[in-house]
Amino acid sequence: MLYHYTDFAAFDGIIRCAELRLNNILNMNDASEMRFFMNGLCRAVMERLQSGGEEEKSRVIEDFFRGELEEEFRYSAYAACFSKYRDDAAQWERYGHLGQGICIAFHENLMQKMTGGAVSLQTVYYQKDMREHRLVEEFYQLMMEERKFSEIQQELRELMNDAWIQSAAFKHPSFAREKERRLVISPFILNEFAVEPRYHVSAGRIKKYYPLDLNRMCGRLGLHMSELFGEIIIGPASSQSIPILQDYLVDCGLNALKNKISMSDCPLRKPIS
Repeated sequence: MLYHYTDFAAFDGIIRCAELRLNNILNMNDASEMRFFMNGLCRAVMERLQSGGEEEKSRVIEDFFRGELEEEFRYSAYAACFSKYRDDAAQWERYGHLGQGICIAFHENLMQKMTGGAVSLQTVYYQKDMREHRLVEEFYQLMMEERKFSEIQQELRELMNDAWIQSAAFKHPSFAREKERRLVISPFILNEFAVEPRYHVSAGRIKKYYPLDLNRMCGRLGLHMSELFGEIIIGPASSQSIPILQDYLVDCGLNALKNKISMSDCPLRKPIS
């Protein structure tokens, strides 16, 4: 199972509207998202060049990466996040509305079958050292070619696009406890992604997101949407009653889920009101 911790408003969007929102990774709780991988990759390529005495080429690639990072928002990936951990205190606190929210369990094998084209299900890696990543060697070999920089720029940009896509799957090791998987799209490079972005307007700001139609995606597999979910867990600090939640699911046409509800066993302290 993949566990998606959230609040009841987002839960309603998933269940009643059959819509899974993919939000901008740059706005998530890790302030170094995407930059973490890109900076680590840049350092690794520079070190590789410097070890061979190529100081000038090292400075050139550093400037190239710096220029790309200044346009990071253009390369933003969008994701919905899941954990492999069931009923986990840290997940409830960070993503489950301080334990007052809800957790939906998705069948991982069905999620994997729903991917393809612009949508991928990625395992998140928690590491600082990027020296063994395949892109280090590819950047290095390209920089070592006996051609002018202007002649390899297009190939560098193609590698950079690949790097931005890869960056969505790496986080700082301090987040390793999340054991995260992500449903990811990278709209800047995957032109076959037909879904148009939408905008959520709140009192404080406007946020951009991409909606995935769960009914349509399940329909392609010959499934009813209720088959995508394994269970629903009510947060440890939530006052939600099971009978009302059961009525809600029935009224949403998801009768099969009414007996898959449980209360969290996590002894998370309720927020002080």
